[in-house]
Amino acid sequence: MEHLKQLIAQYKTQGIAVIVILCVLCVVVVTCYRCGNGEPAAVGELPTDEPGNLVRYPGRTFNYKIKFNDLQAKQHAVASKIGLPRPPKDRADAASMRSQLVEIKTNKNYIVDDLTHSVPYLIPCAKRELDSIGEEWADILQRNGLPHYRFYVTSVLRTQEDIKYLQRSGNINSITQSCHCYGTTFDLAYMRYDKVTRTRDYMHEDNLKLVLGQVLLNHQRAGKIYVKYEAKQSCFHITVRK
Repeated sequence: MEHLKQLIAQYKTQGIAVIVILCVLCVVVVTCYRCGNGEPAAVGELPTDEPGNLVRYPGRTFNYKIKFNDLQAKQHAVASKIGLPRPPKDRADAASMRSQLVEIKTNKNYIVDDLTHSVPYLIPCAKRELDSIGEEWADILQRNGLPHYRFYVTSVLRTQEDIKYLQRSGNINSITQSCHCYGTTFDLAYMRYDKVTRTRDYMHEDNLKLVLGQVLLNHQRAGKIYVKYEAKQSCFHITVRK
């Protein structure tokens, strides 16, 4: 009798083991089937979205260093001629010149970055030129059916005090006779952009750089601006000419 009880218990244990094995096999089969159909393998995981569509501006590429090589001497000559009568010593001194300046603010075409060593002011003609660049930028994107992005303004009016801070921090492009001190000059980042259009279409930074570069090339050829390509700072250094 005791032997019979042990035999029954053994069969029960084996039966449970068989059921467990069958359940595991079912899970494996279902998982493999889902993976074969492009669904996520993890049980309970939601299917992920397909990547968006990469779109490109069809403009022709060009050498930025060659096209945008308006050196400091050339830019400083025009900045000191049409800009503020003298470089402001510090922020308080710059504030006393506000009547000659216009504030620039983030808008639909560009973002004024968090400025640590400059203040968001330009002389009126430089502000108009910056806005004009933004409008042409948006127009090119729209005409080519591309998503709308905003570019970044990373540096604007600097005081002599700002220049000293930059020089202490090791910024090699920060010189005492800076065009930024006259309200005529601004820097535009060429590897950072903010996507505005709510679409899955997207563009690479290097292709957006080409769009911005094309706009600047148009304005440079029209005699509106001087442009210097600054590789280490990843920006276009721009001074308005008139």
